[in-house]
Order: sequence, then C-alpha cells, then structure tokens
Amino acid sequence: MKQVFYSSLGWESWGLEFKPAIPEGMPLLFENDLLFEDEGGVREITAVNQWACELPTRGVPAANSWHTYVRAVREWKDFAAVHGVGLFGSRDRLKAVLGTYAVHRGSGPLKERFASSMWNQSMSILSQFYDWASDRGYAAHAPFTYKESVQLFEGGATTRRVNQARRRQPKEHVTVKYLMDDFADLFVKGLGRLQPDGSEEWGYRGREIARNSAVGKFVLSSGLRSQEFSYMLACEVPPLPRQRTDVPQVLPVPEGITKGSKFRESWVSYDVLSDLHSYLELERALSVQASSWMPPARWGEPLMVTEFDARGGRVNGTWTTWETMKPVDRRRLVGPGGGSMLLSVWGEGRPFTEWAKVFERNADRLRERYEPRFPHVWPHRIRHTMAMATMKRLVAGYYAQAARLVADTDENAALALYLRTTEPILVLRDLLGHASSLTTEKYLHRLDTTRIFRELYERSGLEAGLLAAARDHELESEFGEDPAGVGV
Repeated sequence: MKQVFYSSLGWESWGLEFKPAIPEGMPLLFENDLLFEDEGGVREITAVNQWACELPTRGVPAANSWHTYVRAVREWKDFAAVHGVGLFGSRDRLKAVLGTYAVHRGSGPLKERFASSMWNQSMSILSQFYDWASDRGYAAHAPFTYKESVQLFEGGATTRRVNQARRRQPKEHVTVKYLMDDFADLFVKGLGRLQPDGSEEWGYRGREIARNSAVGKFVLSSGLRSQEFSYMLACEVPPLPRQRTDVPQVLPVPEGITKGSKFRESWVSYDVLSDLHSYLELERALSVQASSWMPPARWGEPLMVTEFDARGGRVNGTWTTWETMKPVDRRRLVGPGGGSMLLSVWGEGRPFTEWAKVFERNADRLRERYEPRFPHVWPHRIRHTMAMATMKRLVAGYYAQAARLVADTDENAALALYLRTTEPILVLRDLLGHASSLTTEKYLHRLDTTRIFRELYERSGLEAGLLAAARDHELESEFGEDPAGVGV
C-alpha cells in the first residue's frame, strides 16, 4: 500500500469528463494493483480515502493535519493486517488487535513507540474514523470501549463519551514548555552566531545568519505560529516608524495564513522590527536580486508578480489581495525582480520554510557547546515563550507605563489607549488569536503562570521595602536548621 498527495495538475489528460472533486494536497491510499474494488466489493482503502476527502468539512480544515489523520488510520490498518484482521472486522478480533497494538506502541521497538500524547491523538483519530464508517455503513463494530462522564460548567451538565483506550498523561503544566529568560536570550544569540557573553562565535560555519537571527527575534516578539511567519510575504512586514518607541508596533496577520483563516493583529517590538528591516534591505535584497528561481512543476504554475504593495499585487495579470492567498499559493509567488516573495529566502532567492530544523539545530549546538540543560526547541515553543514574556510584562504594567510615556507623541494613540485600559488576559487573547479568553486562561494554566505572579510579587515587595532581603534570608535559615518533618 502506498500513500500519495493528490494534485489535479494535468487532469484533462486522464480521460475524465469533469475535474475530480478531491481537495488539492489530500493524502490518498493506493493498493499495489491500483484497484479500489474487486470481486469482494469496495476495498477498505476506498472508505479511508472517502473519509479523508471529507476531513475539511468535518472539523479538520488545515491541510497540514490531513497527513496526520490518514497516517494514523493507515498504520492501524497495516498493523491489523499483519494479524489477519481487516479495518471492519468483528468486534472481538478488533479489540484483541487493539490490545496488541497498545503494547506494541507502548513497549515495542523504540522506533515504533508512542508517547502518551501521540497515542491519545491516534486513538482520537481512529475513534472519529470508526464513527464515520459506522454512519456510512462500512463498519458494524469499533475496537473501543466507552464510558460516559458528566461535566459541570456554569451550572449546566453535559455528558460525553470517554474512550477507555486512552492513556493517562501527566498534568500539562508540570512540564516547562517555554524558554526561561536566560535560555531565550541564549537561543537568540545562538541564531546570530554569538556566544553567551555576546562575542562572536568563531569556528561556526552556519549559513543565512542574518536571516535566522532576524526571523528568530521576530517570532519571539510576535508569537506567530509556524505557518504564519513561514508564509508571510516580505511586503506584508509593517513599515518601521520614524522614531523609536517603547510601545510595540501593530502586526497584521492576514487570514490566508492564520489558523482558522481568521484575520488578527499581533505586535512586534520596535527594535526587533528594525532588525527585520535590516535583513530585508540587505541580505534578502541581495539574495533575490536578478534571481532565476522558479517554483518546481509539482507545485503548479508560477505566480508572476509584476507590481505590488502591502495589501496585494498584480499576479499573472490579475490584481489579487494577499489575504486571499493560502500557503500553497504564496510559495509559488515570484517577485518582479526575481526570487520568492516570502519573507524568508535562502540561496538565490528560493523560499525557505524549514524553520523547525533551524531552531532544533541551534538548540542542539547550544546544548553541545555551552549549556547541557538547554531544551529542544520547535516553533511552537517560541510562541509559548512569547506568551509568557508578554504576560509577565502586562502583569508588571510595563506596557501600560510605556504607553503613558509616549501617549502624547506616538502616532498610534489607539494602541496606547488599548494598552492602558485592557485586561492583560484580553490583550494576550487577541495577540495569540484565541476565540475566547477561556482558551487563553487554559493555555496559560498549562504554561504555569504561578511562577510569574510569585516572582513579580516578591520583586515588588523588595522594591517597596515590604519584604526585606535580610529578614527573608533569616527566615530561610531558621527553617533550614529544623529537622525534616518538625514544625516551628
């Protein structure tokens, strides 16, 4: 069995009357004989492909997620087939294989093991697939056992099914998912080929250092998701204000690249925006100048831009707004002077989107050379770091103070007023693009904001003379002399 990603390129030569109604980029399964039915009727992969094509209208609109869903079903199907059980077998046989599958993913070969979170995600996907297959008449049985649980919220009670195949997971807030201040500083220095003391790191042969440093700071300041900053266009970067200000600059995030296709505004600090413009005007400009790069044929026809501004451009002769363009379209854009239109490029103006590799390699080098405790870093961890740093500043009143200082001269008076009057949780909700402040509260709970409030409380107390350092130290020494388990 093979998996391919669907493309309608050249469909006119397939001998079909109409273009197939299959989402572009959808992962589809094929048997080695390329048949979807035989004397036994419709094959199982036909049902899987049909389910996959309905994912965009069943709560999975993001193309990046389709592969994960199809892979979960395919791997389960392959494992069951080894034991002589089909996707739609009897309940007893399916349950027996599920038990074997759980052991295989829990304590089997290392490369086959799933962490609890990955296992639970797989079980959730399979549960959705079997629910769909049951509705369509493909499956008479599912391998799962469910129990009902009652949830109380705001005086109301709801009942939901709980899949008993799920594993218990540690409380999510006990694992630090963001970079502490010193690690965040070290991470940024590493991207810029600097040592922990700020001096240049000799013997490092990294490439595209200016790009990596500027974009890394940009993500750390704005909290954009991986897709959002990877497919942002260079012309969508907001202009640099004429004078430096402590108030962050508004950063529009077009709906074409946001999660849920919903326009929102984040922000970015003046200094970070200044570094980004330096990269755009120097290294990036040299990279795309007279570039002969063209998107490969498998991406589709090139989208040639002849004129543009921050809102849109003339693409293949037709004026198009950037907000309507998805990532699959944006990576095909070729600028008037050559090269990709994306913010991040490499080599001779080619688009660059492999930021997960850049961040992880930087973390690996820092761990090897300077700090053995340095954690693994992926794009979403940078987003978490921005959320925690922003919450800390909001709670400490930094932005409100900055807004008051520049209120009389800042061109964006509305933003200054917003920062002085809005609750921190609502500001962060808007920056992260959450639909509800309840989502933001849960998000922060997972990141453990208790530390932030405790540190701010202690620092404020010391600055105000309410908590003397000497007294605090004396109290600690008193407790330190007590035997374990003995009270004062």
